[in-house]
Amino acid sequence: MFESLSDRLSGIFDKLTGRGALSENDVNEAMREIRRALIEADVALPVVRSFTDKVRNRAVGAEVVKSITPGQMVVKIVHDQLVEMLGGDSVGGGIDLNAPAPVAIMMVGLQGSGKTTTTSKIARRLTQRDKRKVLMASLDTRRPAAQEQLKVLGEQNGVDTLPIIEGQGPVEIAKRAMTAARLGGYDVVMLDTAGRIHIDEPLMVEMAEVKAAANPHEILLVADALTGQDAVNLAQSFDERVGITGIALTRMDGDGRGGAALSMQAVTGKPVKLIGTGEKSDALEDFYPKRIADRILGMGDIVSLVEKAAEAIDAEKAAKMAARMQKGHFDLDDLAEQLRQMEKMGGMSGMMGMLPGVGKMKKQIEAANIDDKVFKRQVAIISSMTKQERSKPDILKASRKKRIAAGSGVDVAEVNKLLKMHRQMADMMKMMGKKKGMLGKLMGGLTGGMGMPDVDPKQLEEMVKSGKLPGGGELPKGLPGGLGGLGGGLGGGMPGGLPGLPGLGGPKLPGGLGGLPGLGRGKKK
Repeated sequence: MFESLSDRLSGIFDKLTGRGALSENDVNEAMREIRRALIEADVALPVVRSFTDKVRNRAVGAEVVKSITPGQMVVKIVHDQLVEMLGGDSVGGGIDLNAPAPVAIMMVGLQGSGKTTTTSKIARRLTQRDKRKVLMASLDTRRPAAQEQLKVLGEQNGVDTLPIIEGQGPVEIAKRAMTAARLGGYDVVMLDTAGRIHIDEPLMVEMAEVKAAANPHEILLVADALTGQDAVNLAQSFDERVGITGIALTRMDGDGRGGAALSMQAVTGKPVKLIGTGEKSDALEDFYPKRIADRILGMGDIVSLVEKAAEAIDAEKAAKMAARMQKGHFDLDDLAEQLRQMEKMGGMSGMMGMLPGVGKMKKQIEAANIDDKVFKRQVAIISSMTKQERSKPDILKASRKKRIAAGSGVDVAEVNKLLKMHRQMADMMKMMGKKKGMLGKLMGGLTGGMGMPDVDPKQLEEMVKSGKLPGGGELPKGLPGGLGGLGGGLGGGMPGGLPGLPGLGGPKLPGGLGGLPGLGRGKKK
């Protein structure tokens, strides 16, 4: 989403940080370029003016003049101002459920913004991650099959939906949903309201009547991040008539310019609470201004990466695998489990976008031809083997390899590549198993040392800064929580500290990216 803006700002800062001292003219020139970059990113003009004025006032002050590295101080000032523009440190953490049950959450927005999909994503998250009992109800009686769509999404994600009764209006459905939730002992009620192609008076009247009937604790506006400044006008209109409490931005994984995300909180005063990052039911993230600012300025987002690992990795499975690996056992079933975990975390491209400095190596990464579909292919290859073959890959001779290749729809060369990769990893396991404590240290992030699924985001951030675990020990070298590196030619280790996967998705990146912080030990060519 912010790729173009990030590239522009990176070029501006490279000029600044390359100089020993900065004059007022240098700062003014940088501010002009930043202003142009923000306008091109479709940020609302009043927000651009306010942002550049505040940065300029601080950048020409004493704190920059007295700084040892003036250019880097300007970067810090821009970063701090970005965080403030996005809502400040107080914003973040998702939906507020601090109210008597059942807590009603009313979803509003225009037709086509992703309201129904976002409703199901939130319900799935509350059910699976937060262990809340959730009831979804569709109040959209205008759009054909809208109620059926929510019912199907509920079945797919294991969330209850209110039974459909033909002929009922939105207000009657809302009242019935609240009554059913109280009688059924539900914690949360998700009310998916109807939308229109554009804002009109009947829509606003209907939203106001539903609000009066359900008395929602949260009213979330679902807006498409690709609509640019129109999304800001939309937020203002809904806030004036209905009174929204927060914003959920969809399609943040698209190629839009990001102006809506940067403008909406500053213009409306209402926080962006959630962002949709894909079509899958788990592609939903809490919105944290500092993390978004870090991504825009190419500083990465390690904390979000650790949280993804915590959600994707089964701690019990990781502990069992660690015990096996300490004894030097690492078969193809273990490798398949690692590949599935990588896929759950968004694949190589998704994770690399959260790593510091990776944005500046875009050309090298593109040249490396990283293909996330390689995980599916390699899991398919392993799934085409018998249990004995997965446990003892040494028995795989030419005839068996041909059968496996045919069964998984790949060439025999792909099977050989996978087996070679497994041998390298298995040899590494045996070597590390002989070195007492080495493997345990790598696995420490998930096997008792950290308890990642229960770690608070602020605690994670503090751990990243201090390098210390809650129990008093030190984080393993590389990415926090034993992440150690990301495989796929990057060297280091897989999530949970497991060894890296050499050569996934094409040639190794130049230098193995070994010089970047937290990427482990990539082998140089």
